[in-house]
Amino acid sequence: MAKSNFERMLQLADEVFAVKNDPAQLDINQEVLERLMRIHPATVQEYNYGNGPVAWVLLIPTTLEIMQQFLDDTISEKELFDQTPLATKYEALYLCSALVLQEYRRKGIAKQLTLQAIESIGKDHPLKALFVWTFSKEGDLGAEALARSTALTVHKRSK
Repeated sequence: MAKSNFERMLQLADEVFAVKNDPAQLDINQEVLERLMRIHPATVQEYNYGNGPVAWVLLIPTTLEIMQQFLDDTISEKELFDQTPLATKYEALYLCSALVLQEYRRKGIAKQLTLQAIESIGKDHPLKALFVWTFSKEGDLGAEALARSTALTVHKRSK
């Protein structure tokens, strides 16, 4: 029996990020999703063609100070999430992850979801910067495309 899109998305996330083997990365679970929703409802985006998700995007609004600590590799991704305060004004947006099933790639789905989230979060917070920690060539290209589509500078973590 063929895997559902949801099962395929979970498998893709595990293949790309290997979170189970890296305790410094943020392991997405229900508790994390609930906290993200408290930070801002647009932090988690999904595109569904009717047969389950074909794309997921996850963003974490935070402070410029926390962004810089992450970029300098003095805090981990998990620490970035844990240290991000609730109920404050966020100036930085971490482009945490974007996953798209193979057959739906190169259609602009992740870019569209991310731009919608940036617009929504930007209405409530004075965003000044985007930042990423890319795991693939596609991640680098996606971050560059977002930089061209927004007035925000994209900063990259080198490691």
